[in-house]
Amino acid sequence: MTIRISSLPRRALLATAAFAAAACALPALAQSAAGFPNKPITIIVPFAAGGTTDILARLVGQYLGNELGQSVIVDNRVGAGGNIGGQLAARSPADGYTLFMGTVGTHAINQSLYKKMPFDPIKDFAPISRVANVPNLLVANPQQPFKNVQELIAYAKANPGKINFGSSGNGSSIHLSGELFKMMTKTDMIHVPYKGSAPAMNDLLGNQIAIMFDNMPSAIQHVRAGKLRPLAVTTAKRSPELPDVPTIAEAGVPGYEATSWFGLLAPAGTPADIVNKIDAALIKVYGNPELKKKIADQGAEPVVEKPAEFAAFIKAETAKWGKVVKESGATLD
Repeated sequence: MTIRISSLPRRALLATAAFAAAACALPALAQSAAGFPNKPITIIVPFAAGGTTDILARLVGQYLGNELGQSVIVDNRVGAGGNIGGQLAARSPADGYTLFMGTVGTHAINQSLYKKMPFDPIKDFAPISRVANVPNLLVANPQQPFKNVQELIAYAKANPGKINFGSSGNGSSIHLSGELFKMMTKTDMIHVPYKGSAPAMNDLLGNQIAIMFDNMPSAIQHVRAGKLRPLAVTTAKRSPELPDVPTIAEAGVPGYEATSWFGLLAPAGTPADIVNKIDAALIKVYGNPELKKKIADQGAEPVVEKPAEFAAFIKAETAKWGKVVKESGATLD
């Protein structure tokens, strides 16, 4: 006897349809995770082309794409200190095909700096791995009377409010590296914000400001030319580019560390197996000395880690820089 579907009770019919749909979906989900990626991956970069964030995204993306067997496209979405790109990435499908090149600004500083954030750096992202650390370099005009960190601290304490330090703008890592130094040394120095690093560097070279905590790639050329005096690097370890220059911690400020870092993240909800697959591919390509050299040539330190390690690092950085932002009084609308 043939049973007509229409003769089944409505509740039974709906249950049968739901079961059939679920049964069909399960193999598809499993296949999509196992077969990832089967189309190009996009890395959203929240800053302009040609900058450090963009350069690192293109370098890492090229090698990552080769390892995963798909092309990686870089999409620059500029504005609001990285928040425009961050918002776009946070709202993208959580399928592993849209990634975000986050920075110390987008994922550790902006949350405290901006009165209103368009995304939550912790809740809206699944961390994958850091890709690089970039040290800041504490440099002084050679006409200044101090030749090392201890002399700088002594001079600042003897002359409160007389040392000016420049930065690329309020809330930048360059600015907050100086504020952290002030906090930890209990010195009174005056912050002078500029519209970008270049004009600040010009005034430092002209002795209009005394010191600057500038990014290594832009400062090192002037150090090598003898136009600036290097006092210390802001990272926990010395830079291979300037092995004779001590860290600020070594030079007399124990525990000081300020790093401009960069890392890959996915939208929150991205399946863990896809996140882990991308991370495993990163770990593999970072074994390539060619990629490491290209990153080092940018004045950066190559870094790769597990997603849980990166997540813990972001939380620690958020707490640290939140305290510095509050102490400095820096704020942006």
